[in-house]
Amino acid sequence: MGERDDYRFLDIKDAITSINQKVSLIGVIIECGFPKTTRGTDCFCTIKIVDGSYEKPGLPVNMFAEHFGMLPHVASFGDIIQLSNVMMKTHGGEVYAVFNKKSSTFAIYDRNDSEGFLPYQTYPIFIQRDVDKKLITRMRKWFIDLQFDEDSNNFSLMRELKEDKFADLACKVIHVQEFKGEWMGFLWDGTDAHPSSISSRLEDEKNNPLPLQPEQLHLSRDILSTFPTLGTVLRVVFDQGTKKHGLHLLHIGKWMKFINVYCDVNGGFWRGSFTPLTKFRYTHDEDRIVLERERLYNEREGLKFGRNPYWSFPLTFPITGVNYKDSPVVTLMDVLTYPEVTARFLCVVRVVAMYPWQAKDFSFNGIYRVRLTLEDATARIHAYLYGKDGTKLFGDQPTIDVLTRKRNALLGVATNDDGKEVEDGSARNPPWLQCCLKSYYLDKSDKWGSRHYRLYGTRLVVD
Repeated sequence: MGERDDYRFLDIKDAITSINQKVSLIGVIIECGFPKTTRGTDCFCTIKIVDGSYEKPGLPVNMFAEHFGMLPHVASFGDIIQLSNVMMKTHGGEVYAVFNKKSSTFAIYDRNDSEGFLPYQTYPIFIQRDVDKKLITRMRKWFIDLQFDEDSNNFSLMRELKEDKFADLACKVIHVQEFKGEWMGFLWDGTDAHPSSISSRLEDEKNNPLPLQPEQLHLSRDILSTFPTLGTVLRVVFDQGTKKHGLHLLHIGKWMKFINVYCDVNGGFWRGSFTPLTKFRYTHDEDRIVLERERLYNEREGLKFGRNPYWSFPLTFPITGVNYKDSPVVTLMDVLTYPEVTARFLCVVRVVAMYPWQAKDFSFNGIYRVRLTLEDATARIHAYLYGKDGTKLFGDQPTIDVLTRKRNALLGVATNDDGKEVEDGSARNPPWLQCCLKSYYLDKSDKWGSRHYRLYGTRLVVD
């Protein structure tokens, strides 16, 4: 950083040698943690800062305050923070600074406001001095040339998620919403999460059906229409150790990097959790990792079979034939957000549940009435099989044994060499298949009512 204008402000490389001493620092913010409460009554978050003397790995700063509003509300990657009277500490070989709620102060400045010196957030007892302006100007000029290059291998694609593991993700924030007191973020990177096995029993569909969305309340079509229609949107919740006050830190429509997001599967859906270990980084549109994500997505959109689920390649399992096989495949999110009704679609999906679940109950007085639960990487829907469409799918007057075998093929039910079900409680992995869908309203006069979907023009080609 060069010669200091104010002897009290140390370069970070000098501060890390001043253990158990109070120092004043100025640095660029490259990472933040979500706010949480301590075991006492304080609120707490972490930030990481760099300067020209210490670009990697950066200095962690533990921030304490009486309430969440007094913690740093960082607006953007690269904003500048001025810290006064923070204590340098070390633990386990790591050096860090501690912000004391009674004796320390801070101010945060926009990194892009080259002419202005008014901080957009200050701690209540902060006092600005003229010499601070020179330090801010110098830091802004240095940041312009900063090449903060991170190893992209550390950030997983959505399709690389592993169950019950932590992952580092580079994603766009699509949406943030509250559901009965639980806040949820919606993240996307353009790739398809791995389809999960279905652990529920077939008979569970009667009283405990598979959910159509991971959240407690369904999102409206207006909101869904703002979502990308290709690629998995990961729902991420704040766990009990992380407070929802961090929601203002999620910038909708912007790419962000998240460190240590816990990922698991719930109801067959992938879900992430922001935990006390989670950190995040704002990033810019020209970031190398962001450009790589966008390149992969744009390449996929340009492919002939780009809207097929990633995990259905190289071919869908050949158990169905369709009337409109030359039509372009669309995703279930395309189906959900399509503006017109009635409309027809060709999709590649998995059948994850059926109701009724017993083959003997599929028809009543010879008329098929079955509800299928379909999913791909973008959504899960109910599609109804009725009348002649059921005959088309299952064949003309099949026996109960034949219907059961066809049901098992659709749902991925394990069978032995004799075609009998293996009743060992093993999870199901339904095959990917092509099908034709049609959207409609139950009441043709109710143009604002709930849409429904029917499966038609699809036949099973297994015995």
